[in-house]
Amino acid sequence: MTVKQIMVIGAGQMGGGIAQVCAMAGYNVHLHDLKEEFVEKGLNVIKKNLERQVSKGKMTEEEQTQTFQRLTPSVDLQNAAKVDIVIEAAVENMEIKSKLFAELDGIAAEHTILATNTSSLPITEIAAVTNRPEKVIGMHFMNPVPVMKLVEVIRGLATSDEVYQVVEDLAKALNKVPVEVNDFPGFVANRILMPMINEAIYTLYEGVATKEAIDEVMKLGMNHPMGPLALADFIGLDTCLYIMETLHEGFGDTKYRPCPLLRKYVKAGWLGKKTGKGFYTYE
Repeated sequence: MTVKQIMVIGAGQMGGGIAQVCAMAGYNVHLHDLKEEFVEKGLNVIKKNLERQVSKGKMTEEEQTQTFQRLTPSVDLQNAAKVDIVIEAAVENMEIKSKLFAELDGIAAEHTILATNTSSLPITEIAAVTNRPEKVIGMHFMNPVPVMKLVEVIRGLATSDEVYQVVEDLAKALNKVPVEVNDFPGFVANRILMPMINEAIYTLYEGVATKEAIDEVMKLGMNHPMGPLALADFIGLDTCLYIMETLHEGFGDTKYRPCPLLRKYVKAGWLGKKTGKGFYTYE
């Protein structure tokens, strides 16, 4: 199967980034969200990103225009009937994703692959709400999508080899590096990353060191480009908490128990960079 038309669901940071790299690679993309204002906001961010590429000499003005012309705004889920693959990047919530995949299954053409950008939720469970579990797969991009090379490609229990191959080839066409991962809570990236972030929060909670000191140790001692607390703010503390809860529930192991300080910050609405306050304060 050849992929020509793509729908990306969710015009936020992740969805917008995925739509951008797909359009840059020459694919026609329907960028879908619930409201026109969300789609417009996503398209404006992509436009600014492409303009930055031109100013840096990484793209010509003609290429920028052609890339942007490949993006079609969508607020009607029926547009899924026109595409070869749907990449869902909606909110990280099993109930929302299950409802969406059941709807997409009824709209999309028989050959259409349904991919999810979930960072921690089981692909097999999402696939189970459809009549095409063999065509459901995980395609977990890293943030920020235009910069980060990795895509975790996650097979559900029923995902076919053919579908896996199409998605792996697509990831390569987007100039990404696909890595095959099995369907376990948190996959590889978040199963390793999130407990590290959670432990950094415990280190702060227990008064072992200040937030600045904790981040400095990991940057200078472990050569991490960003400290774990700053990274948590960048990801969103609500997302970090949700993934830790998914790991805790999925494995039933106390080592994945979310730190009480993380819960407290989320309850306070201190979600990190997106709200202007998390472990650090942002303008």
